[in-house]
Amino acid sequence: MILSSFDQIGVIGAGAWGTALAATARRAGRDVTLWGREAKVVATIAATGENPGFLPGIALPPGLITTTDPAAATAADAVLLVVPSQFLRSVCTVLAPHWRPGVPAVICAKGVEMGSLALMTDVVGDILPQAPQAVLSGPTFAAEVARGQPTAVTLACADAALGAALVTALGTSTFRPYLTDDLIGAEIGGAVKNVLAIACGIVEGRGLGDNARAALITRGLAEIIRLAVRMGGRPETLMGLSGLGDLILTASSTQSRNYSLGEALGRGEALADILARRSAVTEGVASAASVVGLAHREGVEMPIAEAVNAILHHGAGLDQAIAALMSRPFRSE
Repeated sequence: MILSSFDQIGVIGAGAWGTALAATARRAGRDVTLWGREAKVVATIAATGENPGFLPGIALPPGLITTTDPAAATAADAVLLVVPSQFLRSVCTVLAPHWRPGVPAVICAKGVEMGSLALMTDVVGDILPQAPQAVLSGPTFAAEVARGQPTAVTLACADAALGAALVTALGTSTFRPYLTDDLIGAEIGGAVKNVLAIACGIVEGRGLGDNARAALITRGLAEIIRLAVRMGGRPETLMGLSGLGDLILTASSTQSRNYSLGEALGRGEALADILARRSAVTEGVASAASVVGLAHREGVEMPIAEAVNAILHHGAGLDQAIAALMSRPFRSE
C-alpha cells in the first residue's frame, strides 16, 4: 500500500548529495535518517552537525539522525537512494533484506550501469522489485542545496498520486520539485549530461572558446534527446530541468566534478592523476563507456559522447578527438 504522506525519510549515501538531500528533507519537516558506509563520516556528522569531508563549513539542520545500520535507514516511509551509479546494485543488495513492500525508492543516482548497460530504474527493479520507483534529477550543486539556496528539480514517477505525495514531502520554499511521469527521459538526461560536461571542460581547458562550448551544449542536447526518445522518453522532458537545465549547470561551472575533470584534461593533466586526488566519484568517467555502449545497442549516433569515451578509455589524443568532431560532414540541424 502506498502511503499518502511521508513523515519518515531514509537517505542512503552520506556523500555531498546525500547529505544535502537529507538536510532538505529535514527542513521540509520530515524525520530523516541518513545512512553512510563509512563509520567515521557518520560519527562526524552526528557529533558536529556538519559533513566536513564533503560539505565543509555548511551547518546541517538539527535533528538529523545518522547511522551505518541499513535496517534503521530503511525503516522509513520513503527512501532516497543517493549513491554513485556504479555502486547502486551492491548497495541495494545490502538493503534488500530490510526493505518493506510498498516503500518507495527515490533514485537520485545518475548513470548507466557498466557491463549490463542498465538504467538505474532497471537496477533497482532487479534488486528491489517490491519498491515503487521515482527518479529525482535536475540542475543541482549539492553545496547550494545544503545551504538552502533556491533550486528546482524534476521528480519523475509513473504513479501520479505517489509523485504528488513525494513532492509534498520533499518540497520547500527553496527546493522546488516539478512532477513528470517520464522516468526514462529524466534518467537519460542525468546520465548523459555528465559525459557532455567533461567535453565542455576539455574545451575550456584547451582554450577553444565560449562558441565551442555553446556548440557542444547544443549538439550534446541533441544527442541526449535522440537516445532518450529511442528508449521511450519524451523530447519535452529533455527541454526541462532534468535535461537542458542539468546540462547547462554541469557543463559551465568548475563546481561540477565532471566539468573540472575535463578542464584538467584539457590543460594536459593525466586522467589517473586527476582521479587520484579526488575523494568524490566523477560519474561521467564510468558513464562515458556505458552511455556509448547503450547508444551502440540502441543504434543511436552520439559523436560527442564517443569522443569523450575515446579520450578517457581508449587513449585518443585531445587534438585527434577534437579534429574528428570538427571534420564530420556538414548537415541540417
